[in-house]
Amino acid sequence: MLFPTATHAQQQPAEVRDLQAELQMLKQRYEAQQNALMILEQRLRQMEARGSTSASPTQQVARASDQPQGTGSGYGSELKDSSRPPDSVQNLYSEASGFFGGGRFSIEPGITYTYYDSRQLFLNGFLALDAIFLGNLGIDQINSDTLTFDLTARYNWGDRWQLDVNAPWIYRQTDYQSAGAGGASNQISEATVTRDPRLGDISAGISYKFLDEAPGRPDAVVSLRVKGPTGEHPYGIKVDPVPGNNNLNIPESLPTGNGIWSVTPGIALIKTLDPAVVFGNLSYTYNFEEDFNDISAQRGAKVPGTVDLGDWFQFGLGVAFALNEKASLSMSFSELISRETRIRPRGQSWQTVSGSDANAAYFNIGMTYAANRDFTIVPNLSIGLTPDAPDFSFSLKFPYYF
Repeated sequence: MLFPTATHAQQQPAEVRDLQAELQMLKQRYEAQQNALMILEQRLRQMEARGSTSASPTQQVARASDQPQGTGSGYGSELKDSSRPPDSVQNLYSEASGFFGGGRFSIEPGITYTYYDSRQLFLNGFLALDAIFLGNLGIDQINSDTLTFDLTARYNWGDRWQLDVNAPWIYRQTDYQSAGAGGASNQISEATVTRDPRLGDISAGISYKFLDEAPGRPDAVVSLRVKGPTGEHPYGIKVDPVPGNNNLNIPESLPTGNGIWSVTPGIALIKTLDPAVVFGNLSYTYNFEEDFNDISAQRGAKVPGTVDLGDWFQFGLGVAFALNEKASLSMSFSELISRETRIRPRGQSWQTVSGSDANAAYFNIGMTYAANRDFTIVPNLSIGLTPDAPDFSFSLKFPYYF
């Protein structure tokens, strides 16, 4: 690895010379800590590239105009000279911030498998003498498998704006089991409902990086996302009882969307703390009220009405660090809290859907592997921490940068 000569070092600002000395000392003491050194060297290269320009505003503009378009000034920036950061560091920053420095346009196909298992015990009767239950006892179990194929396209406009669009294709299968058929707890009924692959809700977003990372402050990105009701909505899907078990009712089909328009503003903060990248995000989703020709699940009934899907907000915190030249690892926590859903049959007042509020928390662990400068493999495992969250979700994404 090449370093500036002693003569050149004397011409650099004191901050750069101090960082060079610290780097040389770390190399002598901690040869085993290669991951930390790679990121520290990248910070040094960035400071060398822009540190000497602080003497003149004209020189600053000239140096900025020499950099490739579509790149930022923090990690993930592709500098003009040959001092390019390791691919793992660049992709690590790209995954944390949503911005990519490898090009102006990217295509990201992905596949996600989600598993959800729910069990509940219900009692239909009353307690006699404070000890004896008289009535029917039932145990319900629902196992849901969802496979999502999605395609995301991103475009960087200038060095601060990013546009993206995402289109999912969803396959669903849900198994329903219920004990207590005919009042007997040892009688179990089972039924399966499958939804062939259908288009889900398409979304599009725009992001703007309004703050560049500097000592004591992070990169900051604001975003606005709109999702449209292009998937099949769940309202008006009829529910039928399973023959032989009055405790088990199943839907005639499964939805692939929520049937409404929604808008999600958000903000993300990203900070490099050698040898790691820490990040956090916060967003709020506003769901618009929507009218439907039928909101009843009862067979033979058609009830037009309005649905007010509860708004929700989501936040997350995480850390990522480079393992070597090509691979990086990330861990994060995220949580989504939603309000209750309300429905209003035509000509009636609003009714709250009991149990429709949710608190879904997740622990996420992911990896980014830079196969080459243009192609990346991103596996991620998300583990549900609350009953409202899926048991787990595993995804594989393959961003390709042009």
